[in-house]
Amino acid sequence: MSMSIRMNDDLYHQAKTAAKGECRTIAGQLEYWARVGRVALENPDLPVDFIRELLIARSEEKDQLTPFSQGHLRG
Repeated sequence: MSMSIRMNDDLYHQAKTAAKGECRTIAGQLEYWARVGRVALENPDLPVDFIRELLIARSEEKDQLTPFSQGHLRG
């Protein structure tokens, strides 16, 4: 669902700049920031870098993942 919202010009321009670097739309960048912020607020004990990596991992397509196979320790 799309909707129009009013926002601060500075925030819009920051999102526009970040979106170019991350290959996202401006709306996609704002949604990403909102997701990271929501998860950070819900989990204040987690570092932001961990949250970012977690969101990236969750967005990976399952057919591109490498299955885990338990190895044996060499000794």
